[in-house]
Amino acid sequence: MLFLQLLVSFFLLLLPLLLSILFLTRASTPKKQSSPPPSTTTSLPRSYPIIGSFLAVLANRNRGLQWISDIVQVSPSATYVLHRNVATRVVLTANPAVVQHILKTHFHNYGKGNIFPETLKDLLGNGIFNVDGESWKFQRQLASHEFNTKSLRKFVETVVDTEISDRLIPILCSAAATGTVLDFQDILQRFAFDNICKIAFGFDPAYLLPSLPQTKFAQAFEESAIISSDRFKALIPLVWKIKKLLNIGSEKRLRIAVLEVQEFAKNVIREKKHELREKSSLDSVDLLSRFLSSGHSDENFVTDIVISFILAGRDTTSAALTWYLWLLSKNPHVESEVLKEINEKSEAPVFDEVKDMVYTHASLCESMRLYPPVPSDSKEAVNDDVLPDGTVVKKGMRVTYIPYAMGRSEALWGKDWAEFKPERWLERDEAENRHWRFVGRDAYTYPVFQAGPRICLGKEMAFLQMKRVLAGVLRKFKVVPIIEEGVEPEFVPQLTAKMKGGLPVRIVERDEKE
Repeated sequence: MLFLQLLVSFFLLLLPLLLSILFLTRASTPKKQSSPPPSTTTSLPRSYPIIGSFLAVLANRNRGLQWISDIVQVSPSATYVLHRNVATRVVLTANPAVVQHILKTHFHNYGKGNIFPETLKDLLGNGIFNVDGESWKFQRQLASHEFNTKSLRKFVETVVDTEISDRLIPILCSAAATGTVLDFQDILQRFAFDNICKIAFGFDPAYLLPSLPQTKFAQAFEESAIISSDRFKALIPLVWKIKKLLNIGSEKRLRIAVLEVQEFAKNVIREKKHELREKSSLDSVDLLSRFLSSGHSDENFVTDIVISFILAGRDTTSAALTWYLWLLSKNPHVESEVLKEINEKSEAPVFDEVKDMVYTHASLCESMRLYPPVPSDSKEAVNDDVLPDGTVVKKGMRVTYIPYAMGRSEALWGKDWAEFKPERWLERDEAENRHWRFVGRDAYTYPVFQAGPRICLGKEMAFLQMKRVLAGVLRKFKVVPIIEEGVEPEFVPQLTAKMKGGLPVRIVERDEKE
């Protein structure tokens, strides 16, 4: 107890100094910016003895993602070792060769480490996104059964299509008729939440209802994700750890929110266990049934799995579609091509329709290039290593690759990198010149879905879901963002990226001739 008191006293003594530095070095963040913002850093951060680049980190705390992206853009090899403070050095990179090195070639040497799991332990526990080794392998192997062609077809034709026709379209029809302004980011999160719960757990939370209910779980989940994400941004991690120990401030709110999230997940698990006991065989086998039938009855472990998949299923696709619809509104020629493709495919069966939407697929890739749902990710070195560009990595150092920076790199995408240009992913089919053929980039140049052994299992499911939503919505409606001309919404990098303040839109029914 004496040690704790000394620790708190030391922090309180430091606080005035930190606030003074904060005031003197505060970086002003413009309220309005053109899209996309140009690089503003022209030199690498200055590093001092002992404190390293702490002052620069402090000054750029409110624009951390853009700042580290600027740093790697001006680094000769697109890789830079940032001396964050007295004890921490982190490697930042936007170099595809380095990304391949850590995610594939030397995968065994780069894992979650200690910092990542410790920071997200309260929310994600031992779920698939927070563990390495055998636990990760087991969860991934079991989950992979949900992503075969049969499961994907079922997902699109039953779960997604039903949610669109029964819930999403009626809400949009009502908004169009009354002129109601909707927060489309919120609508998409609700839509994705219902979908992931249905396909993964066989449970319908009915979150996308006309009343747009505000549930305790949804609010708790959002707060848990935000506070957990903010831990990574802490200049002095010891501060949040002390707050957690004392159960005060944001850490107290996190504890309460996580308990709410866990209780929701446990109720889903209990209902599924009851269902498995009552029925000799289920009509369909979902992800949760597979985990429970595999012999893992530990409620806490299965709870961690449920929460992890809700996070992945709710936030990534909704974030991607939010930014996509904003970009589409600014690029009417792209919207015209997407709409043309949607109308051409309208007679095809639902699964075939979305599977063959080549131009729309390319436009989604292009949107996520500029606004990746997961803008950065880190791995920790198990042993000393040397990266392909010669950067020395010591055991325990973190290597952070930055898809956000990579998508905005002139070296990787050319001088027109700032343009929203789906055609960069396409070429004309030689047999039929009027048809497009998709040409992907390698996963290390475009690591939006990660790469190597941990590449996102739900990649194909995400694309199918997004294309089906776009087909269902854009065929009937025009989504018109209510954002001042020339102003870019703020990109907020949390566990998954958000649009600050949501995406306010008006819904306009399309003329049949469009």
